[in-house]
Amino acid sequence: MKALVAYRLPTLLALSLALSACAIGPDYQRPPLQTPVQFKQIEGWTQAKPGDVLERGSWWQLYGDSELNALVERLNVSNQNLAASEAQYRQARALVRGARAAFYPSLSSSAGATRSSQGNGSNTSSVSTTSSAGGISKSYELGLNAAWELDIWGKLRRSLESSRASYEASAADLAALKLSLQAELVQNYLQLRVLDDQQRLLDATVAAYERSLKLTENQYNAGIVPKSDVSQALTQLKSTQAQAIDLKWQRAQLEHAIAVLIGVPPSELSIAVREQLPALPAIPVALPSQLLERRPDVAAAERRVIAANAEIGVAEAAWYPDLTISASGGYRGSSFADWIDLPNRFWSLGPQLALTLFDGGARSAELDRSEAAYDQTVAQYRQSVLDSFREVEDYLVQLRVLQQEAVIQQEALDAARESLRLIENQYRAGTVDFNSVVSVQATALNNERTTLSLLGNRLTASVQLIAALGGGWQQQLLLEEQPASASASAPGTADTTAP
Repeated sequence: MKALVAYRLPTLLALSLALSACAIGPDYQRPPLQTPVQFKQIEGWTQAKPGDVLERGSWWQLYGDSELNALVERLNVSNQNLAASEAQYRQARALVRGARAAFYPSLSSSAGATRSSQGNGSNTSSVSTTSSAGGISKSYELGLNAAWELDIWGKLRRSLESSRASYEASAADLAALKLSLQAELVQNYLQLRVLDDQQRLLDATVAAYERSLKLTENQYNAGIVPKSDVSQALTQLKSTQAQAIDLKWQRAQLEHAIAVLIGVPPSELSIAVREQLPALPAIPVALPSQLLERRPDVAAAERRVIAANAEIGVAEAAWYPDLTISASGGYRGSSFADWIDLPNRFWSLGPQLALTLFDGGARSAELDRSEAAYDQTVAQYRQSVLDSFREVEDYLVQLRVLQQEAVIQQEALDAARESLRLIENQYRAGTVDFNSVVSVQATALNNERTTLSLLGNRLTASVQLIAALGGGWQQQLLLEEQPASASASAPGTADTTAP
């Protein structure tokens, strides 16, 4: 018998290894997409291979603000949402290790002592060597068991492929969340600095209106102007003071939001007012399409397609028999004293082929579910790609139009400042009434605030474009050699390396 097993086992192993060269289920093919050759809102875009694994760099340094750089670095370390996503990423990595462990044999040991009794007249025989004393039998056993499931149909390889794709999707989710939080912090900080500039503008305007009120009061006391001019000057002053006060709560809320993003209570963060605004980064005339393809959310969507595709193979493999080679050995005896003794040893070795003959349609239902889940992830992936193109187009046209608007708005501001200078001189000379001065002053202030708001919108749109492109547009990053991605490896090949 031992000779027969020894003869057939190598033959069985060779046959199983030959069969395992292929894996049941469809090999992954990227779903076809309808993508533009270039973007409509800017020239120079071309199609390229996905590059989400490229380093994005410290893209926030484009704004030339050291305090902003320090805040983003604190976010990278202390943000709690990032910490939660990183823990989820580690869970996915552990699942890959668990799926990879299925390729190796399992080894277990057991030891036990049993007391049992058997009624009179029973024909049942025990498989253990027993000693009887008063109708009670005892047995002692020490054993070692080994089992190895051969991956003939590729079920384990498809399961590992799915786990690895899910792990990579989790890594891309972490990168997407990190980029989103960084963009949120940068936008909040830039808006806070714009509010600081608006605060300086309103404070300076209040000071100018106070001087204007003092001048009007002096003219009224001298009988040059009516009382209504004083009332108008006072109304204008108090209204502007109210606007200046209103900015304080807006700035405080932005400061609180930044504090939460860097993982500290709002009471522990204070951002000092500073006169210099961050620089608006210059956008290259031609942006390579590799930047868009680094978007981690698009990469995560595609890797979920890979995982769902592999799950179809797992479901199809359930229709085929499982082959397991098991071995066991040890000692079994009825006396504790001579329990571990050569005559009491036992062993067994042999393959086991298991096939489910009837399950009420459970396997068919699971296959249908897997195929539907795959179709769902394909649709979500395609929608993610479409959304990414739309976002880039939106922010490109927004920045282009805002730049054109800024040029016209600066001309309007220059004209308003000149008009204000002229009307104030005319008022001092007594050639115009105070109503004319108030109207021109209000126009000038509105143009000043509009110019600052427009700058804030341009800064925000630049951050949104950077995020839509996957983070930054440093050309040197695109020259680096792109590492091979697991999603591009040959599907169906067993990979037992570390994730």
